[in-house]
Amino acid sequence: MSNYEYELLEVEVSDGVATVTIDNPPINLMTSTLFRSLAKCSAQLADDDDVRVVVLRSAVDGFFIAHFDVAAILEFPIDGAAQEEPDLGGFDRMCEAFRTMDKVTIAELRGRVGGGGGEVSAACDMRFGDRETFAWNQMEVPLGILPGGGGTQRLPRLIGAGRAMEVVVGAVDVNADTAERWGFLNRAYPGAELSAAVDALARRIASFPVSAVRHAKRAVLAAEELPLVDGLRRETFLFQSILRDPEAAPTMRAFLDAGGQTPEFESRVGDAMGELHARGDG
Repeated sequence: MSNYEYELLEVEVSDGVATVTIDNPPINLMTSTLFRSLAKCSAQLADDDDVRVVVLRSAVDGFFIAHFDVAAILEFPIDGAAQEEPDLGGFDRMCEAFRTMDKVTIAELRGRVGGGGGEVSAACDMRFGDRETFAWNQMEVPLGILPGGGGTQRLPRLIGAGRAMEVVVGAVDVNADTAERWGFLNRAYPGAELSAAVDALARRIASFPVSAVRHAKRAVLAAEELPLVDGLRRETFLFQSILRDPEAAPTMRAFLDAGGQTPEFESRVGDAMGELHARGDG
């Protein structure tokens, strides 16, 4: 088990799953301190080979992350003309670390998800929400600014340009049912079931062959980054690469030995594959 210590975060690592709990009451405001902790945490988790899945959740009732500290934004330097920088800024680098690390990243969203909290969530591989309390709002435009941590770039890719425009320019509250229908949330669960569902999925993924999970994530990310034909070539390369991993052949043989490719096994293949790895046959 790895040990991590950060201000405003608690991190526990168990069975390949790192659970990052955000604790900055009363609203989990994205202060400079919380941002620095998340940035350091994302970089260190990305380098930890013992971690296979990262779960982000909140300890503050009613809030995942409210938004970035407006008082801090007012102190941002504005001397001279605005210009496009050659490198990503710190917040973008932190979000990209969660998106591109070779771990699966999951945001568990309860309560208010606002501004920078929405941008961190959008950078994760998956998002699951509390059907009763989830409320998402990109509240920057009414402040006279715009989402500056990836919101205008990731949201159109997740939910489409028209819906992203409604969220960004309209600054409307989006509830869990709508966010699930639009594709921002993978699924919405009753609040009492959410953490158990997220934990079960995280541990299921962490039980699978680590190289297969990491290669699969790289292949899915290629769909965002490459034209289709180039993405297909990348997928073929990654498939050929994983076939050469020492775990691949024994895992496929264990599948056949457990009854794979029989009607009994295949009729319940989702549960059966989880059980195969839960008992260590894979």
